[in-house]
Amino acid sequence: MRLITCTLAITLGCSPLLAKDEKSKTNERLDDAASLFAEIMGTPDKAIPQNLLDKSYCIILVPSLKKGAFVLGGKYGRGFAMCRNSSGQGWGPPAAVRIEGGSVGLQIGFSSSDVVLLIMNDRGMKRLTTSKFTIGGEATAAAGPVGRDATAQTDALLTAEILSWSRSKGLFAGLSLEGATMRNDLDENKAMYGQPWDNKQVLTSGVKPPAAAGKLLAELNKYSARQTH
Repeated sequence: MRLITCTLAITLGCSPLLAKDEKSKTNERLDDAASLFAEIMGTPDKAIPQNLLDKSYCIILVPSLKKGAFVLGGKYGRGFAMCRNSSGQGWGPPAAVRIEGGSVGLQIGFSSSDVVLLIMNDRGMKRLTTSKFTIGGEATAAAGPVGRDATAQTDALLTAEILSWSRSKGLFAGLSLEGATMRNDLDENKAMYGQPWDNKQVLTSGVKPPAAAGKLLAELNKYSARQTH
């Protein structure tokens, strides 16, 4: 009984430390997401096209998506989704997401890349309020064009709910995430808001963004403060 009591006391004593450590890691990921967006948009000839960014309903930033394979392949990353305020002016609070996926075939190797996704219409935005969805399955997706002044000319780009890009070893290019699953990250949301809210609650409640998201929201407003149609 004494052993159980001691174990329980140690566990309860460590809980605040674990929570603090998780919040610190979340804050680091928010900073990484801000830096990712600023670095990409700071290179005009290799950036996300400005007209697409301005038309987007939401953006998802995933720093360091991990991909690995040894016959069976997989990908995994954690990031944040931000949608525009209902007025179209400014951006709302970040909601945490996880991207997961797998593949089968003759493959081997490991890599890491930064991922950016734009949600281009109301249908895509509604996907973010579900617990999970498959990119290229429930949600139509296409690899995004590169270059700040590039235009969306193909039917795939014009009708896609999601446009996606990646940056790996300094190279920024369109990305296909067909078959990957996007889920709510309740642990990350709890670290930001103190409650394990799902993304529908975060994105539609008007909750105040955490202070650690200030840099990220400032960068989004710097490059696209208001939605255009």
